[in-house]
Amino acid sequence: MKERRPPQKTRERNGSVTEPAGKRVTLPRALSKLGYCSRTQAERLIAEGRVAVGDRVVADPSAWVDLSTAIIKVDGREIAAEARIYLMLNKPRGLVTTRHDPEGRPTVYDCLTDFDVPHLSPIGRLDKASEGLLLFTNDTEFAQALLDPITHVSKSYHVQIDRIVDDDILTAMTSGLRHDGELLRATSVRKLRQGDRNSWIEVELQEGRNRQIRRMLEALDIGCLRLVRVAIGGLELGDLPKGSVRGLTESEVKDLRRKIGNGKATRD
Repeated sequence: MKERRPPQKTRERNGSVTEPAGKRVTLPRALSKLGYCSRTQAERLIAEGRVAVGDRVVADPSAWVDLSTAIIKVDGREIAAEARIYLMLNKPRGLVTTRHDPEGRPTVYDCLTDFDVPHLSPIGRLDKASEGLLLFTNDTEFAQALLDPITHVSKSYHVQIDRIVDDDILTAMTSGLRHDGELLRATSVRKLRQGDRNSWIEVELQEGRNRQIRRMLEALDIGCLRLVRVAIGGLELGDLPKGSVRGLTESEVKDLRRKIGNGKATRD
């Protein structure tokens, strides 16, 4: 969806932010593009009166600013664009995907102690019992586009189930299953290997819903023994050790950007 810009207005002497011209975006989007926070968080900061453009507090989240000239401050401190950081973590089982857990449980940030980046956030989530590839960035627009269902960026998982897989299970997961009134469907499912009493399958999703694979298996009365995310949009976890973090290469970031672009996800 393209940006809807308001009619041209005359800039006021006091630094009004209502005139769209040049590199102009809404104030919440400006904070997002600078890597400071998400637009939802920015709207909350603005409503609390904590954001200023120049020396003027701006309480209107629909206000426009020119990123090439505006001096934006939060709590009196000027916000500058942060260097973009893109990381991958091989998340171990047992960690929760949050910065601060009220129950005091270990979090994924315990693996990021070498990266002192204030606004580094996970792209999506893996629940406590799940493991594998988890991306982090301070590039909020990149993260939002990667998560947007319209971009159809695939995510692949290796899943161990508590029974021998058969064609009926594979067909049911790709045809669609209802769980709590919601239709859940995998893009593809294939058998990887099996033992005497359990099997490993590979599941690909393009629209990840909360606990989607576990809920699909619950609908089939199948137990999930392990769930490991192994790839996002062609970016593979590879042999990264469990609990380890590495930066994405320039080519890996470019490849993900191409996939986002092919999906043509745009934001206001």
